[in-house]
Amino acid sequence: MNKELLEALDILEKEKNISKAVMLEAIENSLITACKNHFGKADNIKVNINAETCDFAVLAEKEVVEQVEDPLVEISLAEARMMAPRYDLGDIVQIPVESKSFGRIATQNAKNVILQKIREEERKSLYEDWYSKEKDIVQGVVQRYLKRNVSINLGKTDAILNESEQVKGEIFQPTERIKVYVLEVKDTPKGPRISVSRTHPDLVKRLFELEVAEVREGIVEIKSIAREAGSRTKIAVKSNDPNVDPVGACVGLNGARVNAVVSELRGEKIDIINWDDTPAYLIENALSPAKVICVVADEEAKEAQVIVPDNQLSLAIGKEGQNARLSAKLTGFKIDIKSESQAKEMGLLEEIGLQYEAEDGQYDGYGYEEPYEEGYEEEYGALYEEEGQPAPSETADHNDYQRDYQDDIIPE
Repeated sequence: MNKELLEALDILEKEKNISKAVMLEAIENSLITACKNHFGKADNIKVNINAETCDFAVLAEKEVVEQVEDPLVEISLAEARMMAPRYDLGDIVQIPVESKSFGRIATQNAKNVILQKIREEERKSLYEDWYSKEKDIVQGVVQRYLKRNVSINLGKTDAILNESEQVKGEIFQPTERIKVYVLEVKDTPKGPRISVSRTHPDLVKRLFELEVAEVREGIVEIKSIAREAGSRTKIAVKSNDPNVDPVGACVGLNGARVNAVVSELRGEKIDIINWDDTPAYLIENALSPAKVICVVADEEAKEAQVIVPDNQLSLAIGKEGQNARLSAKLTGFKIDIKSESQAKEMGLLEEIGLQYEAEDGQYDGYGYEEPYEEGYEEEYGALYEEEGQPAPSETADHNDYQRDYQDDIIPE
């Protein structure tokens, strides 16, 4: 048993994740290369390696002939019968080749073949390992700044955090540990080239998967994310279990879970809202913490008209339009926000109240709605008129968002 070779192969397999079978194949090729360099050709060279014991033998196959013309591939009948009397003309004789007799150059070339194969397999193994982590988050150690880019050590390899993928205002110190999102892994002759990000919206998603067991297990689903890195993120969550509150699960006890994510993102604000399959409800939730009077959403055009109380307009729009901008990204709708006063001046309230009216209680876009109960108009019509709004008819719009509006202006 070749114990030294066996131990060396075991170490390579354990530390560099290079299979023993691949290395044995490399050794076989290196021995054939050495024979070719030593003898001038190696067409008749065979290498036998025992995978269990790592014992190997190099054999030269020679044909038995009467008169030898090429001693590298032929052997005389007399010589063959000296080895074994059974040989006859035309038989193939396997003659052991002593690898110790190889010259220095042949030995060096064989060594280079093995080393090259080790490097190739190590690079291949490393690439496959990191390729499986693409679109995931990993933890790394900050090494140094390369101009405006940051080099991050990920263990067996390094990654580059480009300036475009850095959060504005974030400054890293050498040896600092940070979590990054793996954008792309490319295979290069020098090993895998890994690009990472701190601004990608999915970084937030992966962080919640780490912190929230319900998200990791699929009980709570993150349906949409809108992010302005370093400032604010909005995420819409949905529960696949009626007994689990999706927002509460993500926030955690005393905010422990969401605070862990905020801490990793260095204070970035996170709004968590309930997802709804109805666009109007979803848009109302997305605009929180602002309160909404009514929402009219056009699913085909992906546009929505939103009316909010006068004192909620600035909150709905947000600083420099951030809240409205993130809500639009989150929902996929172009959102036009108007205050109640603006809506009255433009006649939007009347338009919204009448545009879905149709015969027999049918309303386009929202399906069938029950007519108001008898006496409703007489009881509440005057109140609407005092507020400058048209009194509801028996077939008035019965959309939930219109009811929200009516509840706001009609006292209980």
